[in-house]
Amino acid sequence: MRLLTVFLCIGVALGQTPRPRAREAGVVTGRLPTGRWNAITDVAGVRVGHSTLIRGGNIRTGVTAIVPHTGNLFREKVPAAVFVGNGFGKLMGSTQVEELGELETPVLLTATLNVPRVADALLEYMLALPGNEDVRSINAVVGETNDGYLNDIRSRSVGRSEVFAALQAAHDGAVEEGAVGAGTGTVAFGYKGGIGTSSRLAGGHTVGVLVQSNYGGDLMIVGIPVGRELRKAGQGSKDGSCMVVIATDAPVDARNLKRMAARAMLGLGRTGSSGSNGSGDYAIAFSTHRGGGPLVANDNMTPLFEGVIEATEEAVNNSLFRAETTTSNGHTVEALPLERVLAILKSHGVLSK
Repeated sequence: MRLLTVFLCIGVALGQTPRPRAREAGVVTGRLPTGRWNAITDVAGVRVGHSTLIRGGNIRTGVTAIVPHTGNLFREKVPAAVFVGNGFGKLMGSTQVEELGELETPVLLTATLNVPRVADALLEYMLALPGNEDVRSINAVVGETNDGYLNDIRSRSVGRSEVFAALQAAHDGAVEEGAVGAGTGTVAFGYKGGIGTSSRLAGGHTVGVLVQSNYGGDLMIVGIPVGRELRKAGQGSKDGSCMVVIATDAPVDARNLKRMAARAMLGLGRTGSSGSNGSGDYAIAFSTHRGGGPLVANDNMTPLFEGVIEATEEAVNNSLFRAETTTSNGHTVEALPLERVLAILKSHGVLSK
């Protein structure tokens, strides 16, 4: 029954008339072109799945799975790195990724107190894969933000059924955004946050980014101080966290992946992030390249850096544009008022249509 609840809730959410993505509304971020889907799944082989848990008047949470390729990831590891913008968080598995420079499980995102439960289920999933019968240790990577304002986080509602549902639902193509999966209960800049994604074609390669937005500051959209015009100073949220997952098909090693991950913080800065004391800001970057050959030289990394910055900024915008007003756990968080936002941007002459 619990698993059925997850799928029914996803169906209700998908049945609603969707709010537009930022670019669909005329808000174009940066100068680089996007991939076909303008999503992390534009990196060939990468898949994303959500499990959205909505139950009663207090549970608004879930899991989002980012899967680097279709094979057995433990047997076919990918180079990876982690950059910590501010370490107020619980990113499980990060130290081994940093030490060995590789990723051996999908990256799962969830709510803070669900991390151990999600990791346990991910381990069960990985150990059961054909070819892993004799495996004795797996480094599960699970990130989080705190959705405790809209979600009864102490109930630790996410478990095995939600994790398996997210992994089994992982797909390529268009990615569901807004208040879904790990973004179901998050809040960004005082408005409803969530999952957002974007991509860039840069330096002959593809860079894709997915964010779980749950942080605050002084909201900026394409350089315009939208937050100041929407509400009085200080009314937006300050604390919170943001998880950023970066994928690329460029042949880069863990050292340069860490440099790419660091640029995600510049993307968050462009959105007006305050990088507050209580904001756990992490970026995980991985490469899907498995064809051998020379690595991208240091002197040729700049386009990839630019791709990360632009895609991170736009992914945050998409998380806000797509999220719906949510009432739960005794609180209501309004969706970003798009008509007002677009009017502000139009007055500054930055809309593309």
